Amino acid sequence: MTDQGRSNITDVVNAYTKRLMGFIRKRVSNEADAEDILQDVFYQFIGNTKPIEQLTSWLFTVTRNKITDKQRKHKPELLEDIHAGGDEESSFDWTELYFEKDNNPETDDLRNLFWETLQAALEELPENQKQVFVLNELEGVPFKTISEQTGESVNTLISRKRYAVLHLRERLAGLKQDLLNY
Repeated sequence: MTDQGRSNITDVVNAYTKRLMGFIRKRVSNEADAEDILQDVFYQFIGNTKPIEQLTSWLFTVTRNKITDKQRKHKPELLEDIHAGGDEESSFDWTELYFEKDNNPETDDLRNLFWETLQAALEELPENQKQVFVLNELEGVPFKTISEQTGESVNTLISRKRYAVLHLRERLAGLKQDLLNY
């Protein structure tokens, strides 16, 4: 690449970074995803071998497409995501409860309390959200199979599971606080 070509690319990156990032942030909630999308747009720009007549239009179209691609690839939330987050000091890992094999009476009580709270929270969900969460997360049925069984699109099922996970996360946060403050 010539020095002139590098200079043109640098000029474009400098001129459009702020505008494109603002455009992306309005459509993507995660800052890391926004940065990834912007980087992908500029990679595509640098790798482009065809002349671009309307640079602004081209950049925003590619950006919109990258956002759409990212949303399509969005992985559904998992049971582990229900209790994700928190700092190291107050960290509490639910997986230790439901996968621990020891027969410690205290652990058994905590495990039972977790499952009772989870079951109560599941009962609060609309039936379609509860069904997709239970089938996918607890029984391990893939979204594609659930889609074939129910006639619902995979995206609809993922959305329903997401709402279920958000509700369950909120409900289990109370239990987590109670256990940490005990």
